[in-house]
Amino acid sequence: MVNSFNLKKYVINNFFKVNILLYFIFTYFILSLLSLSFSTNFALSFDTTAKSAIVYDETTDSVIFEKFPDKPLPPASMSKLMTLLLTFEALTEERVSLSTKFRVSEKAAKKGGSTMFLEKNQLVSVEDLIRGISIVSGNDACIVLAEGLNGTEESFVRRMNLKAKDIGLTASNFNNSTGWPSPGHVMSVRDLLKVALILKKNYPKFYKYFLETEFTWNGITQPNRNPLLNLNLGVDGLKTGHTTESGYGLVASSQLGNRRITIVIAGTETKQERKLEGEKLLQWSYRDFKVVEIFPENYDLAEVPVWIGTKDFAVIKTKDKIKELLPYGKLQKIRAEIHIKSPISAPIYTNQELGTLRIIIPSFIEGMEDRVEEHPVLSKFDIEKGGFFKKFSATTKFSIFKVLESFNLDKLNN
Repeated sequence: MVNSFNLKKYVINNFFKVNILLYFIFTYFILSLLSLSFSTNFALSFDTTAKSAIVYDETTDSVIFEKFPDKPLPPASMSKLMTLLLTFEALTEERVSLSTKFRVSEKAAKKGGSTMFLEKNQLVSVEDLIRGISIVSGNDACIVLAEGLNGTEESFVRRMNLKAKDIGLTASNFNNSTGWPSPGHVMSVRDLLKVALILKKNYPKFYKYFLETEFTWNGITQPNRNPLLNLNLGVDGLKTGHTTESGYGLVASSQLGNRRITIVIAGTETKQERKLEGEKLLQWSYRDFKVVEIFPENYDLAEVPVWIGTKDFAVIKTKDKIKELLPYGKLQKIRAEIHIKSPISAPIYTNQELGTLRIIIPSFIEGMEDRVEEHPVLSKFDIEKGGFFKKFSATTKFSIFKVLESFNLDKLNN
């Protein structure tokens, strides 16, 4: 059952729009039974002690939480993800290989902070340098890769900034390859998220290094710095960061079942707080959101008028099963609309695309615009072109309609 529609508006405005009610009411009723009761504001009441944070759900390509996501902040070692991105790009373009070896300069060997304990003049493979960055956050490894790929770290940094523009980073600037504190060396958590998503999507062959739990070089074994790897949360990457200026930060990606969540947090005060806030964000993301079926595959949505066909109405249906990620408390606020370009003229064929089903979903972020997902709607049956009497009848009805329209029936009815 669907709402009735105004045929006059349908003809004049050249489109048809109808709200789908019955299926959604039935679906919501079932979901309510399965999910018990929902607190209206529950999904929006979450917060974090991190100064800046963002949570991304790959299922819907949506940000489901953010806190000062575009504020430029010192990223510390999290900016090493850009160094790795350029390294993975060089590997993919076959400018270097994993077995390519670079020599350790004095600058790299003397660099302080996190280190993989490289020694001056050592020849080190690109693969070991990648491990030295992704697992133990070695500043020395970053400089060796930067000098090996571009001659000098300064030249490599220029390339980092060019790449940042190329991939759409809007609040990032790099002064070095390591994330070492430097005025103006900044990234936003949204930009860090973009880099993390590119690493996962474009370079899956090399993403595996983030999951390795330890790395040994020069007889020294160091554990992976990611505090969420062993918490049974499906975490398989990416990078931590810390300086006195930046506080403790984390970029982490997790997969449980069919869902993948990526989080970025910045500005926590201790290692323990970073771990707890990252854990809480992931748990909340999986716990307080639900993938629900809005419409099943091949579901009959409505009947729409046909111009000069052997049938007056065509049944339109969904193509595929439509699922969406929804926060508890907002299931009752979904709207569904059908948009059909008119006139729908016969002949019409089975599974012919006739219009669009728009699913309008409340934003995950309070105050943001609703999300709109569009899906094709198809004809359920063939409808042949009508003969002479159908053409005559349709023309007569349309002519009468135009005459009545000239009398402005809206005013007469009022």
